[in-house]
Amino acid sequence: MLFAKFKSITTDQLKEELDHHPTIVDVREKFEYQAGHIPAAINLPLSGLADEVQHFSKDQPWYLICRSGARSKRAAMFLSKAGYKVINVRGGMNAWDGPVK
Repeated sequence: MLFAKFKSITTDQLKEELDHHPTIVDVREKFEYQAGHIPAAINLPLSGLADEVQHFSKDQPWYLICRSGARSKRAAMFLSKAGYKVINVRGGMNAWDGPVK
């Protein structure tokens, strides 16, 4: 049995990583993403993640964010079990006070 293994960071820690151009995946639904998101984030809703996972590279880390951190944690569990390098952003957009597009 595979166990989910992933790191969780705060939004402040994510801000420190922005200079390194991390791949940020916003797992909220499209309407939530369109209402405001981190400028560099790509939208890949949790509801369609299983269908899109083949587009993920296993060679790089994926920073996962949602509204509060619950959906991104579920996405991180799913992806880490599948062998992907993922980092969950605790607190999600509720905790984010940086630039929003």
